[in-house]
Amino acid sequence: MIEGMIGTIFVCVVLPVLIVFIVFRAAMNSDNKRAEILIKAIEHNGDIDADRLAKALEKPRKSPREILNLRLLRGCIFSLIGLFLIAIGLVSFATGTEFGADPVTVPMLFGGASMAIGISYLIVYFVTCGQLAGDGK
Repeated sequence: MIEGMIGTIFVCVVLPVLIVFIVFRAAMNSDNKRAEILIKAIEHNGDIDADRLAKALEKPRKSPREILNLRLLRGCIFSLIGLFLIAIGLVSFATGTEFGADPVTVPMLFGGASMAIGISYLIVYFVTCGQLAGDGK
């Protein structure tokens, strides 16, 4: 019983905190490296254009078209996964499994959630696409 509680605490508390720590640590390390490169370049060559060098070292930003394509991709992926899971649940129900049983309810639950996420991505994609078309971009 104690081992189960320790495992649950580790998975639900320690692991998410560790993941967040690692992600933020990597982002801070990346920013520090960029700043260090900029400082060394300024120290070694005083007539260097610092603004141009800083722009070259910035993280590349995605264009609005790339963001739209990612939303469409995620919307399609989540929707198809949702459809697949719902189909698995319906097939299990059709083969005689009770509706309240896990082989039916769990895929239907996760499939519904995945479908909702996918449809929301697709709605945002089509609304944003219409706005971009209206702006003339």
